[in-house]
Amino acid sequence: MNRTTLSLLAGVVALAAVTGFAEMNTPAAAGSGTAKAAARLPVERTSLLCPAPSTSDLADTSYTSFTPVTTGTGSSGKAELQSVTEESGDGTSGKKKPAKPVLEPKDPGTPATGDSSGADSPALLGTAEGKYAPGWTVQETTEVAAGNGRGLQGVNCTAPDTEFWFPGASTSADRTDYVNLTNPDDSAAVVDIGLYGKDGDLKSTVGEGITVEPHASEPILLSTLTDDQEADLTVHVTVRSGRVGASVQALDAKLGGDWLAASTDPAGSLVMPGIPKDATSVRLIAFTPGDSDADLKVRLSSPTGMITPAGHETVHVKSGMTTAVDLGDVTRGDPGSLILTPTDQSVPVVAALKVVRGKGSKQETAFISATSPVDTRATSVDNSAKGTTLSLVAPTRTATVKVTASAGSGGGTPVSKTYTIKAGTTEDVELPVPGGLKGTYALTIEPQSGGPVYAARTLSATEEGVPGFTIQTLPDDRGTVSVPQTDEDLSVLQKK
Repeated sequence: MNRTTLSLLAGVVALAAVTGFAEMNTPAAAGSGTAKAAARLPVERTSLLCPAPSTSDLADTSYTSFTPVTTGTGSSGKAELQSVTEESGDGTSGKKKPAKPVLEPKDPGTPATGDSSGADSPALLGTAEGKYAPGWTVQETTEVAAGNGRGLQGVNCTAPDTEFWFPGASTSADRTDYVNLTNPDDSAAVVDIGLYGKDGDLKSTVGEGITVEPHASEPILLSTLTDDQEADLTVHVTVRSGRVGASVQALDAKLGGDWLAASTDPAGSLVMPGIPKDATSVRLIAFTPGDSDADLKVRLSSPTGMITPAGHETVHVKSGMTTAVDLGDVTRGDPGSLILTPTDQSVPVVAALKVVRGKGSKQETAFISATSPVDTRATSVDNSAKGTTLSLVAPTRTATVKVTASAGSGGGTPVSKTYTIKAGTTEDVELPVPGGLKGTYALTIEPQSGGPVYAARTLSATEEGVPGFTIQTLPDDRGTVSVPQTDEDLSVLQKK
């Protein structure tokens, strides 16, 4: 392979690494060579954004960083996680100096932890290069002792993007919901926030043209964008220029609170994995952005197979309007996952679940947004020996899955275990735990054979009788990128 070919392929890898994962196909060029099957290579650079964790002075937040061991990486690289906003030494704007990192990432295969406390904890920007980049995952977990949103809140730090859908937000009197926007770049980002309730678009110009300054984070209180009190909203974040990280913090005066992650892109069929077996209330919120209504079949994937919830066999989602359905204690003491499929014509939909555990004054809330399947590998961090539940679902075909528990942040020996998930079932698997575990550990999920697999992790921490919990879905960790291979001299492409 000549120097021109190497440069071109390096450019393809670098471009894909900006977003973490991309599928690329290059048409065959004129010449004697032919294109070969694409090879999967580790990404070389990635970035993550963590929202400001809480407005409460009673909040304690921990951060966990982890990079899985990935074949094909070099021996060098670096990773940093620090405040998005930086000030000069005298506290004024002007020349910036490096902020003190929240944590120092460790070599691939070992988690690293850090923490902050109080209401002034900033949003964070993370960048990783070289051996630290493939599959780099950072989890933000916050415990709020009392007050609005009390309980356990968790969110995976995410890559910046230009469009986000959040079904499940609210502007009702007992909810305080914020859209957190974080700009990692050197130029300002301009963002529009659209709100859609049960009757459609909540017309407002307040959410249009919001400027997020360079290296800054803006929490936008949803109730300041509309006078309507809506129990169930779909929030649509679009970026006119630049890119941002976006997530919704949903705080309830009585039911605690958690982060609402963005739904996967609108699709005809959706999977929401990992409903806890002791959920006392499950509420489905769905929205279709297209011009046609969506008619969806509702099924619950249980440990024994697919079940159609009595009285909720189907749901009709009107175009441009948010639809909510109370499913009650749909899991009936077993873990489950909700599957939505079209009854006839496929119409793109986004969806999420609001999940409540506990009863009376001892209730806590979490959210499960529709997610994509694990392609090559998914990564979950900040796991503990007793407070972690991993749910795996194989909606269509039986699948074999390998799960590896890393060394602990303070020591321990990695261990792996393989599971078979039968078609149509959800299983809370018995997790492997590192030998001699000290601290927290990471889990990597790698499908080995069979059909698509979806995954979610629940963290639980009961405080004063309140069942605090948070749920994170686990899509692919975007640790590798598909790069075409070829035998020909690609320099001919530059001559055309």
